[in-house]
Amino acid sequence: MTVDLTPLATVPRLLLEAELAPLQGTRFQPTGFPDLGAATYDTPDGRRMCLVESAQSMANRLEKVCWDEAADDWVKPLQGLPVVKVVDVDKKSLTNTVLEAHRINSPYILEGKDKSVLDQLKGELADMEEGAVDIRKLAAVLLRMDTNALLHGVFLAKKELAGGRLRLPRALSSFVEAEGVDVAQSGGVKNDHVNPSGDTSKGFGNVPYSRDEYTAAKITAYFNLDLAQIRAFGLGNAVEQLLISLALYKIRRFLDEGLRLRTACDLDLVDLRVTRPDSFDLPSRSDLEAELPRLISAVAAEGRFADPPVTTVTWSK
Repeated sequence: MTVDLTPLATVPRLLLEAELAPLQGTRFQPTGFPDLGAATYDTPDGRRMCLVESAQSMANRLEKVCWDEAADDWVKPLQGLPVVKVVDVDKKSLTNTVLEAHRINSPYILEGKDKSVLDQLKGELADMEEGAVDIRKLAAVLLRMDTNALLHGVFLAKKELAGGRLRLPRALSSFVEAEGVDVAQSGGVKNDHVNPSGDTSKGFGNVPYSRDEYTAAKITAYFNLDLAQIRAFGLGNAVEQLLISLALYKIRRFLDEGLRLRTACDLDLVDLRVTRPDSFDLPSRSDLEAELPRLISAVAAEGRFADPPVTTVTWSK
């Protein structure tokens, strides 16, 4: 079936909600933060809430499902998209802009001896050293070198690049939160059957510990695709169709394969619904997998991608 994105042509946002539940049992382990632990809070109407997965973590998880680490390449439906790969001096793969925390702003790409990508960015974006940043030109450069950055967002914090002012907010954002939560307290002990009273500071001895997990009346993953921002890039219909389909594919694949967030947080999809616009029927994963190679080929035929699409940088301090 052809993917029909017509209902999205004039709306500013596509909003989705996925109802989740623990795959087994009733408990789950939310994300934790240094010096804070789990992020729990109350809504104005008194509901006890918990942040299960943060926006920054979800952005990374939506990237991870796109990459085949064994093959060191995009998953099959996405092959042909531009990406920047980093290798060491022996040509061994180190990282890439799909998996790097700062994407194309990674120090492994911009801070090593190989200045090819930095020099290319400086050359193409040199006229933005003063005045307003040309978002359309920045988007066109990123489309060619690191297409995925247009959805994930990027901050080129190098002073050599327009004084560190080049940035795009996320077009696709997400978070997971739980409603009506209660703490499920438990614990255990690390047993030392050789010397139970040994020096625990050196890893010996029996060490008891406590553990907090949670139960919830409801767990929901929220997805927000900024269609107005994608159109504002001014990259044309083919690119817009590709970016929207890529975003939907990320969501579909994450909900199919990426819901094991932690050892004690393995979730399952109960229901997925579009909340805005309600006239849009979300394409199936199989339809998106069939459509994406055609869209990638169409944008490549317009000369919008780097040729070859993989840019390789050699990392050396």
